[in-house]
Amino acid sequence: MPSFDIVSQADAHELGNAVDQANKEVANRFDFKGADARFEQVAGGIVMHAEAKFQLGQMKDILYKKCAKRGVDLGHLKPEQPREQGKRALQRIEVQQGITAELGKKIVKLIKQDKFKVQAAIQGDQVRVSGKKRDELQAVIAMLESRELGRPLQFVNFRD
Repeated sequence: MPSFDIVSQADAHELGNAVDQANKEVANRFDFKGADARFEQVAGGIVMHAEAKFQLGQMKDILYKKCAKRGVDLGHLKPEQPREQGKRALQRIEVQQGITAELGKKIVKLIKQDKFKVQAAIQGDQVRVSGKKRDELQAVIAMLESRELGRPLQFVNFRD
């Protein structure tokens, strides 16, 4: 029986490359000369370090531009509020991975609501969709791509 999985994952390798490129640009830019500004990749996100709060906004723009060039969907990046600690400013950007239980339920509900002849099951942080006809599965993919669900989705493991 044909099936596929719905996931929401940022490419970690490309994200790492985007952070490296952003660090190089910050090191070479004239307005950051002499400033201790850098990006640091940590578990579950990215931390931006700068000397002033306004620099964090510029750094975020640089990071977003580099991520877009590398093909990392910006929907995975969720910036938190910047905070100042003495003469330093920090901002964490969370990298959202996986499908939450709430989003999984919403996806299953949308599939059932449109009366597709497929079965959808939540399996951890992904949703498995299976059906008898390949065309039905492709119709489900097209329907989900047309909807705005608040998080980028990828469709993987398509099997006949």
